[in-house]
Amino acid sequence: MQNYVGGAFVVPDVPVAPVYDPSSGEVISRVPLSSAREVDAAVRSAREAAPAWAATPIKDRVQVFYRYKALLERHLDELAALVTEENGKIASEARAEVLKSAELTEFSCSLPQIVTGEVLEVSRGVECRVERFPVGVVAAVTPFNFPNMVPNWSIPNAVALGNCLILKPSELVPLSARRIAELLEEAGLPKGVLQIVHGGQEAVEALCDHPDIGALSFVGSTRIAKIVYRRATANLKRCLALGGAKNHLIVMPDADREMTASNVIASMSGCAGQRCMAASVMVAVSATDHIVQRMVEHARAMVPGRDVGPVISEAARERITRYIDEAEAAGATVLVDGRHARVPGREGGYFLGPTIIDHVTPDMAIAREEVFGPVLAIVRAKDVDEALAVENASPYGNAASVFTESGGIARRVMERANAGMVGVNVGVPVPREPFSFGGWNDSKFGVGDITGRGSIELWTQAKKMTTKWNREAGVNWMS
Repeated sequence: MQNYVGGAFVVPDVPVAPVYDPSSGEVISRVPLSSAREVDAAVRSAREAAPAWAATPIKDRVQVFYRYKALLERHLDELAALVTEENGKIASEARAEVLKSAELTEFSCSLPQIVTGEVLEVSRGVECRVERFPVGVVAAVTPFNFPNMVPNWSIPNAVALGNCLILKPSELVPLSARRIAELLEEAGLPKGVLQIVHGGQEAVEALCDHPDIGALSFVGSTRIAKIVYRRATANLKRCLALGGAKNHLIVMPDADREMTASNVIASMSGCAGQRCMAASVMVAVSATDHIVQRMVEHARAMVPGRDVGPVISEAARERITRYIDEAEAAGATVLVDGRHARVPGREGGYFLGPTIIDHVTPDMAIAREEVFGPVLAIVRAKDVDEALAVENASPYGNAASVFTESGGIARRVMERANAGMVGVNVGVPVPREPFSFGGWNDSKFGVGDITGRGSIELWTQAKKMTTKWNREAGVNWMS
C-alpha cells in the first residue's frame, strides 16, 4: 500500500506491517507505518490546496460528490469485494456497507440547501448575518470494522464544507481507502484536498499534535477514543471521538416472537458482531423463554463462512473466546456455542459461530465490557424497570432497543434509556440520513455527531457579520 499525498500515490521510506485476509489468515498486502514526517508532508500538501478549495462555491464543491456517489454505485461489486477481502464481511454485508457510503455522500450533496446562513435586519438600517466557513485542514482516523463506510462518515461532509482532509485508515484494512481516493480523483476532486496517510499509533499521535490541523474525527475503542480526545483537545483542536458500546436490547414478553428473534440474532451476528451498534446484551423481561428458544433456532441455522464472516484477527478470536469461557465458568449457560467453528477450505480463517449465553449476571465481564464478536449475553429481569436499571448501569451509551407491542412500554424505554440512539422493535437503531449518528457517555467524546446535520458544527466555524449602510440609523452603545 502507498500513501496518497498531493494527488499522487507515494511509497514512504518507513517500516511496513502485514495485512491479513481474516477468512484465510493469509497475507494479502503490506501497509506503511508512517511517522510524523509523513503526516507533516500530507499537512503541507493540504495546506497548499486549502485556500483555493475553500474559495470554491459550495454548489461547485458538491458536484464532485454527485459524481462520486454515481461511481460508488457503478463500482458497487468491486468495492464490496475489497471490503470482504480485507475485513471478512460476507458479500451482502459488504454491499450494504458501500450502499450506505452512497447514502452518506447523497446527504453531502444537499449541504448547499442546509448551510445557507442566516440574515436579519436587527434594527433599521442594521443587518446581522451568519455564514459558515471551513476549519481548514482536518483529519479523520477510522477503524477496521467498516473500511468503506466510516471514512465516508467524514470525507463527504468535511470536504464538501470546504476543508482539506487527511485520512488515516486502520492499518488492518487499508485497501478500501486507496480505492476511495481513486474514485474521488475520477470524480474531479482537486489534488491535495484529500490525503491518505497509513500507519499506527505514531501517525495518530502526529495528527493529534500537528498545529495546522484544526479538527479531527476518530472512531475506535473507548480506551483509545479517550486518549485521542484528550491529546487532540490539549493541542487546542476540535475533536469528536466515538468510542465503544455495550448495546442493550430489552425484550418484553408481549414482543412478536418471530420478528424479535430474527432481529436480535441479526443484530448480534451481523458483521460478525464487529459493529458498535451490535446487540451484545439482551435483557429478557419475565416470561420470554419462547422468544429465547426461537433465537436459538435461528442462531443454530447460521453457517459460518456463509451467513457469518470471520472476526478481524486471531487475537480478536482468542479474546472473544476468553469472554465466553469466563462466563461459562462463572455459571452462565451456553445455549449456542460458536467457539469451535470451522470453515472447510478456510481452516486458517478467524471464524466464530453465533454464540448465545443465558443467565448472565450484570457483574460478569461479558455483560459489562465490549466483546465485539457474534456473542449475545442474556440477562434476566423481572420487569421493565429492572431491565432499565441494567441498561442505565452501563458506562457506555451508544444504543438501546426495546421489543414490545405496548406503546406505553416503548415510550418509557425511549425516555429512560441512557443512550444516544434508541429503537423500538429495531435490532440496529442506526439513524438514516439526514439524522445524525452518535452516542452518549463513554461512547462519544466531544460535542455534536459525526454524520448528518450534527457534523456541520465540527467541520465549519460560524462568522457573524454586522453591517450598517443607513446614515440615519440610530447611534447607541453598540455603534
